[in-house]
Amino acid sequence: MSMIENPLVSIIMNCYNGEKYLREALDSVLAQTYQNWELIFWDNQSTDQSAEIFNSFGDKRLKYFYASKHTKLYEARNYAIEKASGEFIAFLDVDDWWIPEKLKKQIPLFEDSGVGLVYGNYWFENGRKETRKIIYKKQLPSGRILNDLLKHYVVGLLTIVVRRQAFENLAFPFNSKYHIIGDFDLVIRIALSWKIESIQEPCAHYRWHENNESYKHQQLNIKEHEAWYAEMRKHSVISCMDGFNKQAIQINYLKAVISINNQNYLAAIKTFFRLPMSMEKIKLLISILLPKFLLNFLRN
Repeated sequence: MSMIENPLVSIIMNCYNGEKYLREALDSVLAQTYQNWELIFWDNQSTDQSAEIFNSFGDKRLKYFYASKHTKLYEARNYAIEKASGEFIAFLDVDDWWIPEKLKKQIPLFEDSGVGLVYGNYWFENGRKETRKIIYKKQLPSGRILNDLLKHYVVGLLTIVVRRQAFENLAFPFNSKYHIIGDFDLVIRIALSWKIESIQEPCAHYRWHENNESYKHQQLNIKEHEAWYAEMRKHSVISCMDGFNKQAIQINYLKAVISINNQNYLAAIKTFFRLPMSMEKIKLLISILLPKFLLNFLRN
């Protein structure tokens, strides 16, 4: 490794009442074959047994911090980053977990000093159906991939490792005004100036359940994406990329899906016809919208 041998990686774990899955997340960190890490555990004033569970682990690399006040998620992430000492920073939430070789596979990709972030594929664990699938079947992009990410965003926060210098070159790490899309905003800003590398195989497990923030706050997800899109229309670089217009399409797609989930089929159809023809549109029509609309029509 041409850079500093075995550089310290700071793992950021934010927690608010995360006792249910916390042990599994911590065990996956302790199982890492790459050993030079510290874990910054930011307790956002949990009222469950999270602190007791965390403190039952005896490893000195596990560092506990209790928030002086409860804050929104990405503000809390920023506070945790301030406590980090590592040359590289990774993220793992309490309901997800890593494969043992994750860091060992990713850190060598930073030998290229132009690489600011490394990410990877991951398993999607459906807690409701008890099924598992690899989230991305196609080749993940690497290099100068800003336009690729605007067209099709594929970076999961649980997989990323960020060079500290990439954070320091930004005006701020996470934009604390966002509660749902803060990681998306961060990665796009890093991609403006840095190369991004990827590992194709799954390096983590994302657990989907009804208490996921993005699931509980679907309307907020759309609202934040709309605000981000409006702001980026003024950006001299992002607004000129052909992938940028895909963000508007994605917003409408999310609106259609939420309307379907809320059984507001007329609103879904109106939104549906604002979408350009694509495989996503065809799948939405055939597999979700058309059957539910017809069933609702027959019932009435």
